[in-house]
Amino acid sequence: MNLLTANDRPGLYPGSWYAATATPPEPAPPLRGEVQADICIVGAGYTGLSAALHLAGRGYDVVLLDAHRAGWGASGRNGGQVGTGQRQGQAWLERRLGADHARRLWQIGEEAKALTQDLVHRHAPEAGWSPGIVHADRRARDVAHSHAEAAHLARRYGYDRIEPLDRDAIGTLIGSAAFAGGSLDRGAGHLHPLRLAFGLARAARAAGLRLFEGTTAGRIEPRGGGVHVATDAGGVRARHAILAANGYLGGLQADVAVRVMPINNFIVATEPLGARADDLLRQDVAVADSRFVVNYWRLSEDRRLLFGGGESYGYRFPADIAAKVRRPMLEIYPQLRDVRITHAWGGTLAITRSRMPYFAQPAPNVWSASGYSGHGVAMALMAGRILSEALAGQAERFDVMARVPVPPFPGGARFRSPLLALAMSWFALRDRLGL
Repeated sequence: MNLLTANDRPGLYPGSWYAATATPPEPAPPLRGEVQADICIVGAGYTGLSAALHLAGRGYDVVLLDAHRAGWGASGRNGGQVGTGQRQGQAWLERRLGADHARRLWQIGEEAKALTQDLVHRHAPEAGWSPGIVHADRRARDVAHSHAEAAHLARRYGYDRIEPLDRDAIGTLIGSAAFAGGSLDRGAGHLHPLRLAFGLARAARAAGLRLFEGTTAGRIEPRGGGVHVATDAGGVRARHAILAANGYLGGLQADVAVRVMPINNFIVATEPLGARADDLLRQDVAVADSRFVVNYWRLSEDRRLLFGGGESYGYRFPADIAAKVRRPMLEIYPQLRDVRITHAWGGTLAITRSRMPYFAQPAPNVWSASGYSGHGVAMALMAGRILSEALAGQAERFDVMARVPVPPFPGGARFRSPLLALAMSWFALRDRLGL
């Protein structure tokens, strides 16, 4: 079974609230026959679109392939949250990688947020940018950790945008008594992810990109000092290839497959809540909690609650996504028991064992960035910029990212899913028991 076809109809965006409130660009044709280019990019999500836009701006002839449509995958289905720094906290990075490497990763993470806001401003203002993400901690010891991390960022990095929250403050702000405290990061933000993807696709095509949709890459082989990317009805000869398919890469490159694991995550949209929405979130902020399997939510522009929660491992989405997500939503907001769910959708992202993205050159003239582990809106866009720099001969920041250790999953590509499912079941049990 193939993740590209297991849960979705070919070429159609899922029935999400995002798809219902965004205008897609004109479809691009599938590739028929052989073409040549400087760069061939596989995957038209944030990584691929950002790389294509930056490379086209440098004068490269770029071909971008997608098996479905631009923004069809996780880039157009996610929670729309743009967090600060890297997926792992700075204290964690300092302990494992050293102060200098951690600081360079911090700088890349901060530039990723700035890049995201700039791309929204220039290419997709309809995607919006609303500042503020709340980190909601369920346990007192998690609150102490969050407050210590905020103090560390202010002291060591001069980042003073995070406000500590106690139980009363967070309860008032997010309208739930489920949390012991947390923090509010005014330097983070949230947006409409599919509108951003559509804006980037339009901008990249205007810059000269050749986009081929409905085109699946089958294999990549060395040829004539470059690469040949074989597709279902043709192929691309190029000097370099970029793998930007993230959780939908499949078995296209074995070295990436053993380190980058696809998992499925799910979101619902409620009916418009009107004045009731003010009792859920008192400000226009997004929220993510401290569960190992994270719950995350925010209000839409038409006052719906967009709530994400629950994961699955393997190919198939659950038969009733709404029921799966309603359960954690009601744990936090039991007052929504009578509210109707109007949209429910899933998507496939990718994680790594370290929860840090995997940047690599897995084969000659082949470049890859993926495995953003739930921190992918800004970092995927930044990965596209970093890949464009590396292909232009400026690989310093690519090397900073590539030096982060990303170990393979036990069991390799074949057995990683059942082993991960066992591990995640254990962590989910710990969440339920409050351990």
